[in-house]
Amino acid sequence: MQRDYELIDCTISICPDCLKRVDAKIINREGRVFLRKHCPEHGEQEELLEDDAEYYSKRFEYNKPGTICKSQTIRDKGCPFDCGLCPDHDQHTCIGLIEVTQNCNLCCPTCYASSIQSEKYLSLDKIEEMLDFFIDTEGGSAEILQISGGEPTLHPQIIDIIKLVRTKNIQYVMLNTNGLRIAEDEEFVKELSQFKGKFEIYLQFDGFKPETYMHLRGKDLLSIKRKAIDNLNKYKIPITLVSVIEKGINDDEVGQIACFGMETLGIRGINFQPLAFFGRKNIIDVKNRVTLTGIISQIDDQTKGIIRKEDFIPLPCNIDRVALTYFYRIGDKLTPLVRGLDIRECLPAIRNTFKFNPEDFLKDLADNAISKKGGCCNYLSLLNKARGIIPKSYFLKSEEEKLDYVTENTFRISISSFVDVYNFDMKSMKKECVHIITPELKKIPFSSYNMFHRGKWT
Repeated sequence: MQRDYELIDCTISICPDCLKRVDAKIINREGRVFLRKHCPEHGEQEELLEDDAEYYSKRFEYNKPGTICKSQTIRDKGCPFDCGLCPDHDQHTCIGLIEVTQNCNLCCPTCYASSIQSEKYLSLDKIEEMLDFFIDTEGGSAEILQISGGEPTLHPQIIDIIKLVRTKNIQYVMLNTNGLRIAEDEEFVKELSQFKGKFEIYLQFDGFKPETYMHLRGKDLLSIKRKAIDNLNKYKIPITLVSVIEKGINDDEVGQIACFGMETLGIRGINFQPLAFFGRKNIIDVKNRVTLTGIISQIDDQTKGIIRKEDFIPLPCNIDRVALTYFYRIGDKLTPLVRGLDIRECLPAIRNTFKFNPEDFLKDLADNAISKKGGCCNYLSLLNKARGIIPKSYFLKSEEEKLDYVTENTFRISISSFVDVYNFDMKSMKKECVHIITPELKKIPFSSYNMFHRGKWT
């Protein structure tokens, strides 16, 4: 007799009951990918990894070596218990995240940080120490910093914090917010406008139904979200929407959210996040979870092919847990970049980063076209296609005009699927590139921090 699955790979996982490392198989059953694990104490367990086995198998075509950064701890207990980062971690920090407070003006049922009303705030001196640490671990220049919480706009020195960050060698800054203060305090938004250029608002936005917000946030917030977007647009501050997606709650809204983002002035991207089972979420239906590939399929179905499944590719620096697509504008139409380029052919020219910089992309393509032995024609062909997308006039613009051009003429949709104790896969854990910067001067992968390392906030 044959087994009812195909073995794809073997890995290490976590038993959700005792939180010990256990052996696991990754299997394909009827086109879906599952994690089958065995705990000596708690027996056999099986969890859904992905809805689309074909995408899961092809993602390896986009894999590439990680970027080295400094470690802060030694190998001892094994991943994920040595986080800090240990030498076994295979990727640098694409996004560093500093939680400047645990204070919040909401009590979201799904909050991964279990934020509360609190008067605890990180001091400017401590934040500067953390920033300098972050930059040092990245070799003197860090890519993206996300200022988070709690609700960071409640920090009494939030403007001073952003000013401080802008004095550091950090390429891009995001302010992660629920939008309440931005909707209610226009003077605050006006103050934020001084940071335009390599700065954006990372705005929590989960859909359009009152019941969506009641379930995920405990309050109907749609009118507040729309007001926040209006205020940010008034002062021309770029926005990325971040949408937590839960099956049976708002997975039927992903297409509408995507189209809303593409059609709304000032919104330059969307990050979809399948609900991860950590934090305050205490009613767990993990067998009914949303997956990265499930969201891709829903976007395709709900937009009637305006955005297609094949428009998404795995992020080369974290192929297991992040997918994305970039769009560029021709006239009034946004077109996915991958429809004009076979990204697999130019992986060496793609940096391990979430950022897209047209000049860097063209330079790296050109450098690889010159140095590539036997494959020069492919690179030159790709380079010519890319030059057709990026107009010559772009290179005559000032730095401010270039930033405005990218904001107005590019759009991105990313899907970030974080790891919890149910879908924990050691391989993907070691490539996670969103890292919490802690007051104790450690860098800990976002998923690992929320599973094992989030304790009493200091």
